[in-house]
Amino acid sequence: MGKNSLTLAIICSLLLLGCGEQSKKGEDKSFEASKPNIVYILADDLGYGDLGVYGQKKFSTPNIDKLAKQGLLFTQHYSGSTVCAPSRSALMTGMHTGHTPIRGNKSNTEEGQFPLRAEALTMAEVLKKVGYTTGAFGKWGLGFIGSEGDPNKQGFDQFYGYNCQGQAHRYYPTHLWDNEQKVVLDGNDTKHTMHYAPDLIHRKALDFIRSNADGPFFLYVPSVIPHAELIVPKDSIWATFENTFEEKPWGEDNSSGSRWKGNDYGSKDYHPKGYASQEKPRATFAAMVSRLDQQVGEIVLLLEQLGIEENTLVIFTSDNGPHMEGGADPNFFNSSGIVRGRKRDLYEGGIRVPMIAKWPGTIEPNRETDHISAFWDILPTLAELSGAEIPKNIDGISIVPTLKNTEGQQKHNHLYWEFHEQNGKQAVRFDDWKGVRLNVYDNPNALIELYNLSNDVKELQNVAGEHPEIVLKMETLMTTSRTDNPDFPFTKD
Repeated sequence: MGKNSLTLAIICSLLLLGCGEQSKKGEDKSFEASKPNIVYILADDLGYGDLGVYGQKKFSTPNIDKLAKQGLLFTQHYSGSTVCAPSRSALMTGMHTGHTPIRGNKSNTEEGQFPLRAEALTMAEVLKKVGYTTGAFGKWGLGFIGSEGDPNKQGFDQFYGYNCQGQAHRYYPTHLWDNEQKVVLDGNDTKHTMHYAPDLIHRKALDFIRSNADGPFFLYVPSVIPHAELIVPKDSIWATFENTFEEKPWGEDNSSGSRWKGNDYGSKDYHPKGYASQEKPRATFAAMVSRLDQQVGEIVLLLEQLGIEENTLVIFTSDNGPHMEGGADPNFFNSSGIVRGRKRDLYEGGIRVPMIAKWPGTIEPNRETDHISAFWDILPTLAELSGAEIPKNIDGISIVPTLKNTEGQQKHNHLYWEFHEQNGKQAVRFDDWKGVRLNVYDNPNALIELYNLSNDVKELQNVAGEHPEIVLKMETLMTTSRTDNPDFPFTKD
């Protein structure tokens, strides 16, 4: 072969190699584009009955209701726990409260909760391994900045909001966190209330979507709304409700639903973890949920405007049942809906939560499912959808078949919860049976209450005496479904 021929052969080889590399890059890009963007919106203390589509009559939630009309509504979905931190830990790790690392609302610093350990594997870490850009905007509660539980050390590329759930009691905080940078909010100085934190956080979440529209991205939005304190800007949303409801008189004992005398901005004893006074708690609660509904609508609208709606799975849910702090009146709003109980209960009202999933072209619209699922199912579900490896030794089961309405949906043998407050509680559900054990710290073998949810969803008829064999199974599951955790011993302090 002559010199010119050799040169020509080399050039052709390089061109072919370049074409091959280009083709490979194109295939990779196509593969990345096939991964769905994921938006997971987590309300704070929103009850099963606090949405129009779940029966709320006192105010409307049109944007969230629209999600249900365009997607899939779950009627038997359960939170990770009945309070904040363990519920989020179950969500992030795919393990229920008998196995998940964080099992209670324990703080080890003035700002920040007990941290996830470095060896914990979160859904953000799972998704990052397969090319996702990850962001969390809202309330974290699983470890202070710089600790092993720092969101940046648990798989999130970007975090903005409250690190500490105690600090998140205040809607006009002195500061928020942008990754490890403390952002002082000029105008919020314990006396003045200029910057409403949920609005700041919401704008950052929208910016994250815009910046990562090429995907794939995982956006986690753990909103603080409608957790106490009850307070909201006096804008058009507030004006809609300002004079809508009759408010109870000022309660001498700050009883639920009464006008609330709290720890006010500007008071000498102001504390960052307190709740402000509220003259119109009912109107304020309705305005807060309506504000959350508006923000959900703006997220969905942005996905549409960017042309990525059909490649984005949107999930909306809540971390536990409705609260009674700061003047909140869940009885007035029937916030628990068809079930009984509230935050800190292991009855259905404390742990059964709304969940809606929308994914145009993949999830059939206007559909409802009674499949029994829980927070720990979300990690394996997102792993399967993203092509990631589903972690071993977790409690979750992928609900992809339910989302896509296909055959082959696995079911749980049982669901388990334990609660490390109020003298210790346990609960188990299998099939339609629900067992609840109270005062575990005083008596680990306390009698178990038994309910048949198929005909007693409010858990009013304890039928333990009629079904000793079911009670025995409940006892066994309450013993075998947990491992000891030295960070969160299931005993009295």
